Amino acid sequence: MNVPLLDLKAQYDQILPKIRIEIDKVLESHRYILGPQVKEFEEDMQKYCEVRHAVGCASGTDALVLALKALQIQEDDEVITTTFTFFATAGAISRVGAKPIFVDIKPDTFNIDPKQIENAITPKTKAIIVVHLFGQPAEMDTIMEIAQKNKLKVIEDNAQGIGAKFNGKVAGSIGDIGTLSFFPSKNLGAMGDAGMCLTNSDELAARLIQLRVHGENPQYFHKWVGLNSRLDTIQASVLKVKLPYLESWSDARRKNAQYYFSKLNDVSQIKTPFIHEKATSIYNQFTLLAEDRDELLKYLRNKNIGCAVYYPKPLHIQECFSKLGYKKGDLPIAEEISQKVISIPIYSEITKEQQDYVIENIKEYYSN
Repeated sequence: MNVPLLDLKAQYDQILPKIRIEIDKVLESHRYILGPQVKEFEEDMQKYCEVRHAVGCASGTDALVLALKALQIQEDDEVITTTFTFFATAGAISRVGAKPIFVDIKPDTFNIDPKQIENAITPKTKAIIVVHLFGQPAEMDTIMEIAQKNKLKVIEDNAQGIGAKFNGKVAGSIGDIGTLSFFPSKNLGAMGDAGMCLTNSDELAARLIQLRVHGENPQYFHKWVGLNSRLDTIQASVLKVKLPYLESWSDARRKNAQYYFSKLNDVSQIKTPFIHEKATSIYNQFTLLAEDRDELLKYLRNKNIGCAVYYPKPLHIQECFSKLGYKKGDLPIAEEISQKVISIPIYSEITKEQQDYVIENIKEYYSN
């Protein structure tokens, strides 16, 4: 049997005829940049994410850069973020000239530890980037209290958590700006790169709209140095077709997660994901803590089971950030977890037979 980590073909088989129709409309109109489908999709996302404004852009990484620029984060400012995340979170901070301040994570959810945030605040701190890792929101109630008390801006890096909720609030709608990625492997994925910023602030939305077109307004007049970062019209048309399916896909992922919980909780060598009582996860990944992780990874791949390590090396000890002065041992929880995490297939179209094959092989590995 073959069980990929993600099967996009299975997803697109249902909806490809509808997508072709919408792409053809773009081709017929020749409005390839900021065509009407972009605005339509932005309006759909405003409703889905329960925000006043949704501003499409070229990628999830650009969304982070645009958010930092809109909040006027600049050289010598400090931005606190988690060390256990995809590189773009910290890369965006560096790209605007600011300094990433890395803090450790909670050992259960793998999300940023609010207590560590508070300890890292200095007079130079201007913002916090919170990551909703693997589709589970961080503890936004506590984080927002810390931010408000210290007059800090909050960006929610929600690249992995579209549709997730914390305490009934949609992830990405709670801080000053939320950012989304529509990379093809995401729960709501485009057929290429695409991203979005979410905000309830009219002022920030206006800045984001201006910043995504080189900071110009009106044309050829530039108040800021922005980006060339517009959501492609064809990608918007694809995403517009897919959005109505997202809730059912997320529900299917949650059901698949429950099946894994029921079948894997008795395997003493692994630990299944912990979900905070206030959180609703969308399971962008289903990530285990596993003994002999690297050997398990090899074993599963030899059995044609897709699996991956997110992430093998925390950001504070990446070579490109060596000048920041961090060393091994500074953020021990993330360092330890990075050596144990392994993500297994959780996509909505996976069959019970495929899940059983994954489960059987995990059990077989440890029984041997």
